[in-house]
Amino acid sequence: MKKRILMLMMVLGANFAQAQTSKETMLKDWERAKAYTKEYLDAMPESGYALKPTKEMRSFSGQMLHLSDAIYGFIGTATDVKPTASGLEKSNDTAKASVTEKVVAAYDFAIAAIKNSSEEKWNEPIKLFGRFDATRLQAIHKCFEHQTHHRGQTTVYIRLAGGTPPAEKLF
Repeated sequence: MKKRILMLMMVLGANFAQAQTSKETMLKDWERAKAYTKEYLDAMPESGYALKPTKEMRSFSGQMLHLSDAIYGFIGTATDVKPTASGLEKSNDTAKASVTEKVVAAYDFAIAAIKNSSEEKWNEPIKLFGRFDATRLQAIHKCFEHQTHHRGQTTVYIRLAGGTPPAEKLF
C-alpha cells in the first residue's frame, strides 16, 4: 500500500511540475504573486517599513526590495530582457508608497518578460549570477521560489508592527 501511495505521489508530482511549465499557468501564478505581495505591502503600516526584528536582519522594506532586485536579476537572465532597475535594496528606501511602486514594477517586469519569452528557449542552459548552471525555465522557477520565501518572511514583520498579514492565496 505504501508503495502505491509513493508511486501516485511521484506521478502527481511529475504532472504538477509539467503543468507548471506552461506559459499561461506561469503567468497566472506571477499575477497572483504580484497581487499577494501587494496585499503584504498594504498590510504593513507605514511605520513598519523600517522595522528590523534584529539588527542582523533586513528591514521589511529591505526584504521587499531584495526580492525585487532578485526578480530583475533572475528574470532578466532567464529571458534576455535587460532589467529596468537594480540596486533597489541598497537604496535603503523605507517609504511605503515608493517601496510599493518599486516592488510592483518588478513584478510587472517579470510578467512582461515571461509573456514575451520564447518557450522554445526555456530548456537552454544559462549561467545564473555568473556561477549557477540552470536552464532558463529553472531560473524562472527559482525566482518564483525566492520571492515566495522572502514574502513569507515578512509575515512576522507585519505581526511585530501590529498589522495582520493577508490570508493564504494559493489560487
